[in-house]
Formats: sequence, C-alpha cells, structure tokens
Amino acid sequence: MELFDKTSFTIIAGPCSVYSWNQIDKTAHALKKLGVKFLRGGAYKMRTSPSSWQGIGEKGWHYLYEVAKKHDMKTVSEVTSVEHINTICSLIDVILVGTRNMQNYPLLKKLGEVEKPVILKRGMASTIEEWIEAAKYITNSGNKNIILCERGIRTFETYTRNTLDVSAIDAVKRLSNYQVIGDPSHATGKKEMVRPMAWALAAAGADGLMIECEINPNKKNCDYRQTIDVSEFELILQQLPKITDIWGKKY
Repeated sequence: MELFDKTSFTIIAGPCSVYSWNQIDKTAHALKKLGVKFLRGGAYKMRTSPSSWQGIGEKGWHYLYEVAKKHDMKTVSEVTSVEHINTICSLIDVILVGTRNMQNYPLLKKLGEVEKPVILKRGMASTIEEWIEAAKYITNSGNKNIILCERGIRTFETYTRNTLDVSAIDAVKRLSNYQVIGDPSHATGKKEMVRPMAWALAAAGADGLMIECEINPNKKNCDYRQTIDVSEFELILQQLPKITDIWGKKY
C-alpha cells in the first residue's frame, strides 16, 4: 500500500492512546465525516517514567482494526518491540516508529522485511543526517515504503515540549527521496499551538500531517495537553487547501 502520491496531502489523526472501543469509535466517526482516511492510536506507550501509563497493549490494536474496518479507514500505530512486529502487521496498515526507537537498528532492520508502510519519527536529539541514515536501515533490508516524520527536537527551550524544526521538511526533500510529514502535536505539546504549526508545516512543503485529535480530550487521557478536539481540527482543515495548493497538493 502506497501512503502518498505526488499530488496528495495526507492527514493522519486520532488519539494519542486507545483507551476503549467506544472512545476510538466515536473519534473515528467524527474524523471520517471530515474526510480523514488514516486513523492513528497508540497501544503500547513508551513513557519516560515507568510509573506513567503504558497503554492497554495488544487490545488497542484490535480496537483500531475493528473500528477502522467499520468506518472504512486505514490504521496507524506504533511498534515498540521486535517481538510485536508479526502481531501489529496482522492488524495495522501503517507502522509507526517513535522517536525513542529511531536508532533501534534491530527493530528497523526487521521492519525492512515487512510489506507495510513505515513512518519513522525523528529522534528527539537527532540530526537530519542521522534521521535519514536510520531510514536506510529499513530500506536496505527491502522495504522502500518509508515516510519520515518531523516531530520536534530537544533544545534549551522549555516553553514548548520540543522545538519544531520546520526547516527539516525542506532539508529532507533536498537530501533524500523520502516523503516527509509533520507532527505539530508532539512538537509543541500545546493544543493552542497545533493549528498554526500545522499550517506552517504544510506551507514548508510537508506531504502530510499527523495530529492528535479526540472526540473528548480530558485530563484523564495521555498527552491531553496537546490533543485537540474535533472542532479545532476542522478549523485546521478548512484553510489547508489554500496552503497545500502552493505545492500543487490536494487534500
């Protein structure tokens, strides 16, 4: 399955983590009405603190699979371990490698052996060159369907969760043949900044966006501070065609 073509702008949206079938079903229903084709959601969560919530595990992938089938959507979810590759490939359409695993070379090599698109997020303190070289571990093992995702890098700035490197979009396109998307949610960590940064990424020439969006974001949920609701997500989509048209891409 090809995730992109040269004239399309792809939107991936959904909650940071899957909590329940009902949660993901209601969110998928709302997103599908807005034309979203790719539904994201985490099952196993890699957290800085071992005492933080770690996700509901494999059950989350089954919920995603069932809900996506119901709403005729494709699924995107993160793999965190080599031992989970067979399971996630049987349930999820697009495999995501998170920032903490960007240089997990055994995992990347194994993903090179699967026939699924892989989204590779930039490491939190990785250079653009290191990011591109990491992608080669996948392509060199046979899988050429790779998409890079700029999600912000760690700097001395503390106002935002990370520092969004918008220039990386253009740099990746000059230095490689990979498609590149942006994640304004993880980059900023602030829901009020997601809309302007989403537009900035699109204006920089990104091939798509991955946004954390939920029908009812609340403090009980993982990463609620950066998760927008559907009404805010709709505002982002309303202006996107004007921006993506600069690059000849249609949403």
